[in-house]
Amino acid sequence: MGLRLIPKEEAFFDMFKAQAANVVVGARHLKDLLEDYSDVDQKRMQIEKIESQGDEIAHKIIEKLNTTFITPMDREDIHALSSALDDILDFINASAQRLQLYGVKTIKPDAKELANIILRAAEETEALTGNMKNLKDIKNMKARWIEVNRLENEGDKVSRHAIADLFSNYTDDPIEVIKWKELYEHLETAIDKCEDAANIIEAVALKNA
Repeated sequence: MGLRLIPKEEAFFDMFKAQAANVVVGARHLKDLLEDYSDVDQKRMQIEKIESQGDEIAHKIIEKLNTTFITPMDREDIHALSSALDDILDFINASAQRLQLYGVKTIKPDAKELANIILRAAEETEALTGNMKNLKDIKNMKARWIEVNRLENEGDKVSRHAIADLFSNYTDDPIEVIKWKELYEHLETAIDKCEDAANIIEAVALKNA
């Protein structure tokens, strides 16, 4: 049976849960945008609003960190986890912004697949944050951080395929290659940031179990 983390100022765990839940909302909106590519500006603005809400939660976590004497986990882990969760939304928002900025007319299948992977990884990350307050089920947590790692590998594979396809089929349109390569890289990085968050939670769980 896992030991409970130091019972001091556990509001951090609720704030992480709220931050991760907001990431899932952003990821779901991105997936919906790519699957139903209409009303792009309105949907982009909604994702931007969600990203701003994420920034507010991250700022509250840092403010609380700076005013809390005894924290329930290492200070550097609190800062790193909040930053990783915030980064996921940053890249989700950046992806949506670039769709409009680059005047993308249609969405490629690989981009839809990457958005789906982002959502799945974000959901697993949210579930992990929900288990941080009371580490009673390390086995279940382990299965989830392994799944996030698997999804990150899946995202790498999809991204490599997508970029290779660009260089194979759009050699006569370098602008198309440039803009879609950057879009794919932003989508893949959002998945990478999910793995970063999961890795931090794994380290915290193993240190305190």
